[in-house]
Amino acid sequence: MILSKEVSCRKSFRNVQSSFLCYGTLIWLSLTPLLCALPARAQAQESPAVEGPQRGLPNAPLPGTVNGSVLDRTGAVVAGARIKLTHKDQSLFQETASGADGQFSFANVAPGLFQLTVTAEGFAAQLSSGTLHPGEIFTVPPVALTVATALTEVRVGLSQVEVAQEQVEDAEKQRVLGFIPNFYVSYDKHPAPLTSKQKFELAWKTTVDPVSFALIGVIAGIQQSQDQFSGYGQGAEGYAKRYGASYANFVSGTFIGSAILPSLLKQDPRYFYKGTGSKRSRILYAIAGSVVCKGDNGHWQPNYSSILGNLAAGAISNLYYPEKDRDGVGLTFESGAIGIGATAGANLIQEFLIRKLTPNLPHDDPAKP
Repeated sequence: MILSKEVSCRKSFRNVQSSFLCYGTLIWLSLTPLLCALPARAQAQESPAVEGPQRGLPNAPLPGTVNGSVLDRTGAVVAGARIKLTHKDQSLFQETASGADGQFSFANVAPGLFQLTVTAEGFAAQLSSGTLHPGEIFTVPPVALTVATALTEVRVGLSQVEVAQEQVEDAEKQRVLGFIPNFYVSYDKHPAPLTSKQKFELAWKTTVDPVSFALIGVIAGIQQSQDQFSGYGQGAEGYAKRYGASYANFVSGTFIGSAILPSLLKQDPRYFYKGTGSKRSRILYAIAGSVVCKGDNGHWQPNYSSILGNLAAGAISNLYYPEKDRDGVGLTFESGAIGIGATAGANLIQEFLIRKLTPNLPHDDPAKP
């Protein structure tokens, strides 16, 4: 373009020479170079910058054009695909997108080796390369995109519910002296919270265990031998009534205090064996376990489930105990306090004695490394 301006300037100069005798010849001669340079400079300012070698420079290679199309594996055009053209030295690049017909084009591309990177949503990136010669219009073979491979991460391991189920199954094997059920103590160092279903499952298996039926029978026999609840009378009928009342107390206390309320209040009904630390710390821990418990969120909190469970069981017993043996409101709360004390005593036995009498525990002693 500059050369064409120089030719134009030379023509103007010859015209000026031919009219040398005209008025103002000297002025034209002095202004001609300036007038010729101004349009060229203005043209240079209006022209956009072109990446790659500058055009018009002596011996500079002419830029070329790269175009092509983007398709999928079925041959359908892919509109909106991003195409990045990178020069061989990685210093120059251009970007564009494929049109509605899948076509793309790059203009003013510096000659030499180039690489195309084609990406589109849902497709794997594709690479294409070629060599562009000076002034060439290079047509890239159609770029066929493939559907991106979906990567699925599989984590091998047990969920928290599955871990808790394993711990419940382990607890159901815990039997003092090998036969007395002891399901509500956890020796696991990392106990998982129980689901409501697991809490009810543990309560059900406790109340229908054959040993539980036998122990209730012993309690009813002791009550009859001491003529407790005399309103029931003696003989087989009196024993059956005492047995039924004792079993009803056992079932209501277990389900209310260890399943229903823990499910509603999201509390764990189990005692968590400490087994480490000083004897004093273990004693305080066991006693505290009668009024505090671990929530399903892992935090310690007041043991509303056990306290309200004892009160509820005492209130329900008024439905089937002889009238003269029924507790009033005061006696119900007194029985609740006695229940808290009994729980503290049971926790002390769990902490210092029961474990030694329980063979074949599924987990090692947490005190051991």
